Amino acid sequence: MIKIEINNLEFLVKPNISVLEACKFVGINIPRFCYHETLSVAGNCRMCVVEVANSPKPVASCALPVLNNMKIFVNTPVVKKARENVLETLLLNHPLDCPICDQGGECDLQDQTKAYGSNFSRFFFNKRSVEDKFCGPLIKTIMTRCIHCTRCVRFGSEIAGVEYLGTLGRGTFTEIGGYFATSFRSEISGNVIDLCPVGALTSKPYAFKTRPWELKSTESIDVSDSTGSNVYVNFKESEIFRVIPKVNNEINDSIISDKARFSYDGNKINRINKVFVAQKGQRVKFKEERWSTILDILNEKISGDLKTLVVVNDEIDLQTLNVLKLLSNRYSKNLTLKSISQNSITNHFVSKLTDTINDLKNPSNVCLLISSNIRLESAIINTKLRLKYSNEDFNVFSVGRYSKSNFLTQFINLSFDNILRVLEGKDVFVKRLLKFKNPIFCIGASVNKYGTTSTDLISAIKSLFPSSKILDIKAASNSAGLEMVGIKKITKKDLLTCKTLFLVNLETTVQLHRIINSYMGCGEIFWFNTHGSKLAIKSNYILPTLTEYEEEKIFLNLEQRPQKTMKTVSNISNSRSLSDTFNLVLMDAKALTYQSYLLEILRDSFLYSNLKKKFTNHEILTGKFCNKINLVSTYPLKSNNEDFYLTTKVGKNSLIMNECSQDTRKSFTNF
Repeated sequence: MIKIEINNLEFLVKPNISVLEACKFVGINIPRFCYHETLSVAGNCRMCVVEVANSPKPVASCALPVLNNMKIFVNTPVVKKARENVLETLLLNHPLDCPICDQGGECDLQDQTKAYGSNFSRFFFNKRSVEDKFCGPLIKTIMTRCIHCTRCVRFGSEIAGVEYLGTLGRGTFTEIGGYFATSFRSEISGNVIDLCPVGALTSKPYAFKTRPWELKSTESIDVSDSTGSNVYVNFKESEIFRVIPKVNNEINDSIISDKARFSYDGNKINRINKVFVAQKGQRVKFKEERWSTILDILNEKISGDLKTLVVVNDEIDLQTLNVLKLLSNRYSKNLTLKSISQNSITNHFVSKLTDTINDLKNPSNVCLLISSNIRLESAIINTKLRLKYSNEDFNVFSVGRYSKSNFLTQFINLSFDNILRVLEGKDVFVKRLLKFKNPIFCIGASVNKYGTTSTDLISAIKSLFPSSKILDIKAASNSAGLEMVGIKKITKKDLLTCKTLFLVNLETTVQLHRIINSYMGCGEIFWFNTHGSKLAIKSNYILPTLTEYEEEKIFLNLEQRPQKTMKTVSNISNSRSLSDTFNLVLMDAKALTYQSYLLEILRDSFLYSNLKKKFTNHEILTGKFCNKINLVSTYPLKSNNEDFYLTTKVGKNSLIMNECSQDTRKSFTNF
């Protein structure tokens, strides 16, 4: 710590930080436009000027490092006049359209003009106007409002890894724009909306909808992938208007993906809002029914003599999953719970070997991606890896099919052959890998498709590289919860032996098409879901459920951290919670058992002591793990995710996400 003086008061601050950061550290606010904590220092707005002893003129505090015994003055008449002049210069060409600007109420220029600006203007000439730029279906631009802080430019080049925006022209002709006419194609492009201090870059879906002071806010999480980013959901009455990031330094910092930010409109499109029962002999024609009647039918089916098969996916919340598990334990003779996901259920004891997202901040100089297109599977983790690549001596290798990355990635090969050779010590690459310190391994969800499991691979890696950090990139928001509860994958035998089929929270996939088509005529099908689909009309009963915006749900992210969504908007008429529906079938006497069971699972899941299972090299190379790999060693590894925007039910029903998906397929430029 070093000693400095701010306004004649002594403070102890950390060395190697700027004057602006030192003032922020001791609780003194300095206005700024171009400076941001996550970006490099530009020093071009000059709003953060301060006076320093023995300096002939005010200096930009964001670019000035602190020195021992430095004397700083932040509120002198010279500083106040300098800030007033800076604001007058910024407002020379800025349009007076605050009443129609979507940034109104949240605009830094508004706030700082009121606090530090003048009450009159000396400019009497015509203002300069700038042509608006096209940034795609998500970002609306009104570039006449731009104050050239270059936050968006630095975000694109430093964090998003997309050289899209840049500074064009010089002097009074300076403007921010794209180098060629195309969309801002990045999985985290929407974050420039938060970074822009004025109304130059705003949300296109949010434009002219409402004002920020009219909105209410709830804390929630993003369930579009397995990262579990923290967000605020802004709503008015019963409609969601926007989703913005919540700062969480252990997971997503202050960044969220475009899926998390813009897929909210899928919450109200194509929703099932009534209980329907197919007429006898006619599955396409349905009639409305009451929930009381349906609950009696459910109770009869579950507790009856005919065998019932319940099929779930890895997007289902943990409460519903545990209620279904209790039901299957209670009625084990005639009720079977299975999963449609590709995740193989493995030893929970071993699966706790995975590390946390925050471990990526630790020093490391190598990362190995195994069957993972990390850019599409987890945009947040990809961003953290790119920052390490940009700021450190960091090497990234990939095993699996080639995928386009926004940082240099060295692709080794396509199959498991090389992984096995590395574990046996026969590959040249293992010599390079052993030289690196604290290697990072990111294992894609598609590993579970090829006969082995990710936890087998994690155990082997941990035994060979004890200091390594391993992230098991899950396929969906609650894949870790599905593994923890211990649900096996559905088989053809299950379909042939059951007389009632419960399809709970499933998406329309090729695999689900095959299941329903092979089961048609064998028994009754119950469709529990939030959204309709072509497959829903093939069922006998259609039951509406609630989305993550309409009830509290618990999900385990890829590091097995339990997080909860909050109820934001009122539920669609006549929809019910899945956990409440099955809990009623479980009867009130079992409600306390369910709660204690859930708490017990969550408590036991996070006792990290004595959870690491050690393997010797002999056990790895001769055991079950290598036998599985040998069966699939010639098959190429392929990422689980093909379309970044259409991965969840809400996303697939979102008009915004479908427009983004179509836009990514365009390949034109202005050349």
